[in-house]
Amino acid sequence: MNVKIHPSWATQLQSEFDAPYFKQLTDFVRHEYAQGTCYPPGNEIFNAFNLCPFSQVKVVIIGQDPYHGPGQAEGLCFSVKDGVRMPPSLVNIFKEIEADTGRPMPATGSLRRWAEQGVLLLNATLTVREHQAASHAGHGWETFTDAVIRQLSAQRDHLVFILWGSYAQKKGQVIDRSRHLVLCSAHPSPLSAYHGFFGNHHFTLCNDYLIKHGISPINW
Repeated sequence: MNVKIHPSWATQLQSEFDAPYFKQLTDFVRHEYAQGTCYPPGNEIFNAFNLCPFSQVKVVIIGQDPYHGPGQAEGLCFSVKDGVRMPPSLVNIFKEIEADTGRPMPATGSLRRWAEQGVLLLNATLTVREHQAASHAGHGWETFTDAVIRQLSAQRDHLVFILWGSYAQKKGQVIDRSRHLVLCSAHPSPLSAYHGFFGNHHFTLCNDYLIKHGISPINW
């Protein structure tokens, strides 16, 4: 599967990799990928970490699990590969960015450029079976990504955590709010975007906080 993770994260998360649950998770994921099509491709499972080393994280956006359609997932929450039609939630994210910052809707739905600027695009579950949403939930990924959030909260200062929807907000309960900015709103899904996502101004609030603490802002 050619799975690898950036050395900075490997160091931070070694105790998780050594834990019994992670061995069980690894066995499960390898079996799933051997049995049928799963996403993202094996070499992109840890894309969020490889594009955004531990020391370079400025912002954390928490999603639930990868897109499960062909060619969509690239290991970054809410992101789709170049040339792939943007899902509705991503369209709504870009609409809010345009309303909030004036930046026009981009031609591509890939958020790699965010990751390379220090935005950790973290799904709670990092893999999924084709056409079966949440099919890899409950097998250990959530324990692993909880540990990621705890490590960032404890080891870093002045990060911005962006939590859209009740699932992300529950997962963010471990964040030390005395050290970090936590932005919460409704999810960008069409089912909830008009009930608190649109108009949340998270993108300017995030950048204002980063600038206040001497950190370069994100070019959304």
